[in-house]
Amino acid sequence: MEFVNTYLDALAAADTEKILSLFADDAVVVSPLYGELPAAEFYPALFADSASAKLTLRSVMRGETATGTPTVAFWFDFDWVLRDGAAAPFEVVDIAELDASGRISRLHIIYDTVTVRPAFDKATVR
Repeated sequence: MEFVNTYLDALAAADTEKILSLFADDAVVVSPLYGELPAAEFYPALFADSASAKLTLRSVMRGETATGTPTVAFWFDFDWVLRDGAAAPFEVVDIAELDASGRISRLHIIYDTVTVRPAFDKATVR
């Protein structure tokens, strides 16, 4: 799907406006490191914590929830560099629930934080 490439390009470029254009106005992101946040809050926080990111798409899968909501899952490598220069790479699957207009209403980000969390906690003292 074209929006997956647009999403990954915007994520790599830390382009908040471009990435949020893919989301419904009241969209929510559920992240292992940031918790559940409105998309409009999640991406500025993520980009503030990032020095750079290189993304490599592995696969795109389409389906629907048990209630019939269309979904798109995309599996990719996220070679993340935190704002303090620490490398924090991980493999991730994002599952996007889509609204009737094809915009993301809810995004579930799924990955193991065991190797990422120590670097993230050090770089993002909150």
